[in-house]
Amino acid sequence: MKKLFLIISLFILGENAFAQDPNFHIYLCIGQSNMEGAARIEAQDTVNIDSRFKVLEALDCSKLNRQKGQWYTGKPPLCRCDTRLSPADYFGRTMIQNMPQNQSLGLVHVAVAGSKIEIFDKIKYKAYLDSSAKERPWMINMANSYGGNPYERLIEMAKIAQKSGVIKGILLHQGESNTGDKTWPAQVKKIYDDILADLNIAPNSIPLLSGELVAAEQGGKCASHNAIIATLPQTIPKAVVVSSAGLTAAKDGLHFDSAGVREFGKRYAEALMQYSKK
Repeated sequence: MKKLFLIISLFILGENAFAQDPNFHIYLCIGQSNMEGAARIEAQDTVNIDSRFKVLEALDCSKLNRQKGQWYTGKPPLCRCDTRLSPADYFGRTMIQNMPQNQSLGLVHVAVAGSKIEIFDKIKYKAYLDSSAKERPWMINMANSYGGNPYERLIEMAKIAQKSGVIKGILLHQGESNTGDKTWPAQVKKIYDDILADLNIAPNSIPLLSGELVAAEQGGKCASHNAIIATLPQTIPKAVVVSSAGLTAAKDGLHFDSAGVREFGKRYAEALMQYSKK
């Protein structure tokens, strides 16, 4: 009887039975263009990158000599082959600077410019993409690079990442395409819950860091949505809102410039470190 119980227990453990390194901290990064990387990559962004900072490539990038499902040093671009500078870049760098030498950090990065939060809903994504095909064919092409289902690719890569380390949190920057949508927090919660369930992570057990959009003082065209983002902790107990106040932005009023992205990434890291002290 004891032998049978042991066999059943090992079966239930399933993918969690891999020899994970508890000192390899993994974060999932999702969102639209600002998370994907819309700011120019400059010389300072490509040097002095600690080898303990890694990214799991989510698709094949021959021009970067990267293969889907393999770990690489976190040199931008972190998202797809032709994306630019993301807050995740300086989140990773800042975290590594504040982590013990025996710890490392890895990112699983899946984002699609111009997309509504619905693109990461495992049920709604197909209808959303179908309805967007004529209006935003470029967005469809981005989604197609993830096999037509960004959420599924995220989970696929996250499961690979779990074989090496432990998922510690989720970074989100999204909302420009959902500006004014009061259902946004509930939609984010569903996606958060789905991610944790599909990765066999306990409910409400890891933080979700959500960055504000370009602030009104910096000419943000979607700044009104920040009031909705501010309510996210009421829906997700472990949600942390990251301020965009004072961050420099591009002239379009939608995207942060390179300096703004660097500072934003640092704020994501600082917000997480402050949260972890609670």
